[in-house]
Amino acid sequence: MAIDRHNLKVLANFCSAAADAMAFTLMRTAHSAFVKETEDFSCQVVTREGLAFANPRQFGAPWYSGIDYAPLLEAFDTYAEGDICITNDPYSGFVATHSPDIHIWKPVFYDGKLACFVVGHIHNTDVGGAVPASLSRSLSEIEQEGLRIPPVKLVQNGEMNGFVAQMICANVRMPEQNLGDLHAQIASVNIGERKMHDVIRRFGFDPFLEGIGQILDYAEAQTRQILAKVPDGDYFFADYADEDSVAGKPCRVALTLRIRGDEVVLDYTGSDPQLGSSLNMPTGGRERHPLVMVGLTYVLYTLDNSLLLNAGTLRPARAVLPEGSIVNCSRPAAVGMRSLTCAMTQIVTVGAFVQALPDLMPAASPGGNAIMNIKTSGRNGKPVMASIGPVGGGGGGSPFGDGSDGAGGATGFLRNTPIEISEAEVPILFLRYGLEPDTGAPGRYRGGLSAVMEFEISAPETVVTARNRNRSIMPSWGVMGAKPGMVSRFVRNPGRADEVSLCNTDVVHCGPGDVIRVVGPGAGGYGDPYQRPSDEVLADVKRGAVTAVCAERDYGVVVRNGDVHNDATARLREKAPERDGAIISYAPERKAFEAVWTRQRYALLTDFLASTPIGWRYFLKHRVFEAVEKMSADERPVFDQMTTLFEEMRIRYSL
Repeated sequence: MAIDRHNLKVLANFCSAAADAMAFTLMRTAHSAFVKETEDFSCQVVTREGLAFANPRQFGAPWYSGIDYAPLLEAFDTYAEGDICITNDPYSGFVATHSPDIHIWKPVFYDGKLACFVVGHIHNTDVGGAVPASLSRSLSEIEQEGLRIPPVKLVQNGEMNGFVAQMICANVRMPEQNLGDLHAQIASVNIGERKMHDVIRRFGFDPFLEGIGQILDYAEAQTRQILAKVPDGDYFFADYADEDSVAGKPCRVALTLRIRGDEVVLDYTGSDPQLGSSLNMPTGGRERHPLVMVGLTYVLYTLDNSLLLNAGTLRPARAVLPEGSIVNCSRPAAVGMRSLTCAMTQIVTVGAFVQALPDLMPAASPGGNAIMNIKTSGRNGKPVMASIGPVGGGGGGSPFGDGSDGAGGATGFLRNTPIEISEAEVPILFLRYGLEPDTGAPGRYRGGLSAVMEFEISAPETVVTARNRNRSIMPSWGVMGAKPGMVSRFVRNPGRADEVSLCNTDVVHCGPGDVIRVVGPGAGGYGDPYQRPSDEVLADVKRGAVTAVCAERDYGVVVRNGDVHNDATARLREKAPERDGAIISYAPERKAFEAVWTRQRYALLTDFLASTPIGWRYFLKHRVFEAVEKMSADERPVFDQMTTLFEEMRIRYSL
């Protein structure tokens, strides 16, 4: 069958349906809740060279729609029919980007000729290592983050490599769960192979190859049309994770977005150096690495939701990823929390596009979706290791409506796990799971509400991990006069004499009777909150999204006896605070930080650190921060002040 403009879409749909079948098989046969309920997995069909051209349309994580498997495919000189390969090593090709993500791939042959590959990954709840669930901000070396499998053939000549299964079982906390998920992955790629045979049989081998090339070309053309409508220019934006290590300094992700015609460059120069914690991103400097391109994919799809999502989407883009930085780390840096940093790359991408297209782009998403895991034991003493779901914020307010409640932005694709399933699998008692009032940032269109989860521990020696805790210090930003979001909260034993605020702690040891309460960070709002119609504010109050106190304080709407008090509201709104005219509004915490750490001072720090060995940069960043914090604001001009400080450090440390 010849491929023309009439049946190209048909081919694309058939290929996407094959990816759908892979995802559905994986989701329905997996053992862990984090795969079968939360859906932290991906499935793709990729070209013989490794470029993704088909993705699931409803299931799984969308971060990998433009993934390039070439570095993994190149790990083997030859493939035979029936081969299945596996790896989870972040530094083997920079495709598996932290150790819980196990990737497998299988060649698809047709009449003895290689046609494509079916691939995919799942996030395993635990792969061993220093802490339950394998990941913590406190880890500093990749070796602490659990089992790593270099690229190896898992199935060859129709036989399973038993040593791989033995190695997994010997290194993880719940081997039956890991093996069950691995068999689900194998079933997924086997289904993908069968479905792709059907597609190739329908279209013919050569037309199929021609068609998938055209699918990639079509996505590229769509992207170029979108970018051509964005005003040319350089748009700088930076944002911060709360801490670059346990009780550390703010972690900066900086981006200069360069739009030229129908092409874009994402330059991450100015981002923090490679850290001594696990927030590093192992990209290998690849200019279209999916982790640094996710934000761009989201923006493009926001501007045109007819966009085909595949590797062709990213052809008009490239990223600049300085070596030895947080977005391009070197071994042996820990990388387990790279998803927190990845969320920040998405937020800065949106922030840069907000400056170019303020009438089309939303406010900041939360950027701190806590993934809750528990290691405990049942009444029979049997160990339990499970994910009980994500707890994050809503979506940012947009020019067209309120943000979605409970899930939105960077990790909005993660599904919640019903508490009935969690209580059936884990011996805990849920006290509350829902939406937290007043967490959506005020605006003409408010940010989405945050989720809240509260549960009681029933067994001794229980460990709760809360991966990706963030935004407990610097909240999300608003747009066009809206207010910033609310900070996140993490508390043990709330309201009791032994209450402890855990801030961004991500590993907590608990005993029977302890209660954990976590509230996700709020998203930013869009537009002046005093312009939100009073009847919409009243509706929010009636459904419990906004309290009457916050309606009056933030929106200038007085609610009494279940209705709007029109006279009091009119008087209050006449005194509306004047806007400063800024496109983006920041919280006082960020303003105070940037009063000291200006863009100029950061530029000088970046140049200094780039001139030092990679292994020194994190250490030197902290020493510079400590020295600057001791200086008075008017001590000396920034350039002289910093230059002297750097020279003193070069001498002191013989650099």
